[in-house]
Amino acid sequence: MAEIAQILAVPSQEGSSPLVDLLPRPVEVPDVVEDAPTLEGNARLKANAILTASGRAAVADDTGLFVDALPGELGVRTARYASDRPEHAADPYGANRRKLLDSLKHAGCTDEATRRARFVTLVMVCWPDGRETVVEGVCEGVIAMSERGARGFGFDPLFIPNEGDGRTFAEMSDDEKNDLSHRGRAFRNLLSVLSTSGPA
Repeated sequence: MAEIAQILAVPSQEGSSPLVDLLPRPVEVPDVVEDAPTLEGNARLKANAILTASGRAAVADDTGLFVDALPGELGVRTARYASDRPEHAADPYGANRRKLLDSLKHAGCTDEATRRARFVTLVMVCWPDGRETVVEGVCEGVIAMSERGARGFGFDPLFIPNEGDGRTFAEMSDDEKNDLSHRGRAFRNLLSVLSTSGPA
C-alpha cells in the first residue's frame, strides 16, 4: 500500500489536498478468493468486496506475468503457477521461479529472443454509484537465465525490463523499479485519469 500511496498522494488541481485519500483495507474484509478468469475480474472482486464493506470507492489491482514461449501457463494464474509442486505451500515465490526456469529450459528457450515476457497490472476503482474506472500498466522484458538480485518479491529476480540497463527488478532500488514497473505505470495512469475526470 505504501508504494500506491506514494504514487497517488499528489495535490489536486487546486493544490489544497491530495487528489486521492487512500485508506487501508477494512480489517473486517478477509482475503478475497481470486477465482475470476481475467486480471480485470480479480481486481473487480477485490474492489467490490471493499466497497461493499465500507460503502466508499475502492481500488484494487491484479497482476500477471505473460511469457511468449509458455502461452496460457501464467497470466491470471501467476501467483499459483507452481501450486502443483509440494514446495509451493512453504515457498510460493521460490517455487514459482524454479518452475518457470524449468519450463523455459524444457521448451528449449536458451537466449533472450526466446524468453520474451511482459508484466501486466490491471487497476480497478469501483464507485458507490456503480461506475468503474479501469486502467492498465505494461512492462515488456525478458526472463533471465537464472535468479539475480535480492530485492523485491515474486518473479523480480528473473524479470529484466527492456527499458532498463540489463538488471532484473530485484537488482534495482525501489524508485528505479517503480519508474519502470507495470504496477507503477498502472497507478500513474489511474492518477492521470482521476486528474482529468475527477473522483466524483
